[in-house]
Amino acid sequence: MTDRSEELMVERRGAVLEITLNRPKVNAIDFTLSRMLNDAIVTLRDDPDLRVGLLTATGDRIFSAGWDLKAVDSGDQQLDNWWEADVDLPGGFAGLTEMWDLNKPVIVALNGLTIGGGFELAMACDLIIAADHVEFALPEMPLGMVPDAGAIQRLPRRLPYNIAMEMLLLGRRMSAEEAARRGLVNAVVPADTLMTRAREWADQIADSAPLAVQTVKEVLRAIEGDTVENAFQTMRTGDLPVYRKMLKSEDAKEGVRAFVEKRKPVFRGE
Repeated sequence: MTDRSEELMVERRGAVLEITLNRPKVNAIDFTLSRMLNDAIVTLRDDPDLRVGLLTATGDRIFSAGWDLKAVDSGDQQLDNWWEADVDLPGGFAGLTEMWDLNKPVIVALNGLTIGGGFELAMACDLIIAADHVEFALPEMPLGMVPDAGAIQRLPRRLPYNIAMEMLLLGRRMSAEEAARRGLVNAVVPADTLMTRAREWADQIADSAPLAVQTVKEVLRAIEGDTVENAFQTMRTGDLPVYRKMLKSEDAKEGVRAFVEKRKPVFRGE
């Protein structure tokens, strides 16, 4: 059996879990790689010593082309009801696109072309930083398919409807610069500074109070689709265990105390 363990590199860097796709030539994602990604994200979710994830890929040409179409063509990966094969993976395709209970943020540093399922994986992250040569595209339509692992669900919520439909129906590419201008990505940087900037962001989040960081994701997920009034009621009365814990936490007391004492707080996640 072929050893595929090197196709996903996972490294702890303090409280940051760095996850790197390494499956040349295009980092295509099949069931095996989805499972490895899922295992890494579950580790991030469940390990109290980890506070933030950082996802990227090797090289400078392509982040990911998404689904492994060769596996689909050979029958190794099904197309009809494809999600049934992922039923035991809590994160769904690519381990992250349906990880609804992940309260720790994930930053993605895009090193190259981000298309199809690779684009869907990127949109499942909380912060997106792209090298200046990156382009985005959804090439499924000419293949007789649709991008149903996140693009149909998320893209029209991130872009104006008509622009999203251009990408979905016409398959047009979008540059990193345009994506930033439209708010689809947070920052565009020279390729040689990509990981430096992404790690700076990760370290800044890792230095923050963990329960406060996790509360942001928990609450945003709970209030999505609410009116403003209902969102307030959800925060007051809803099932938000991380938020409730944060309000009573020692970290909250430490943050206030450090502010008064004009020193850097020491957060412990409790």
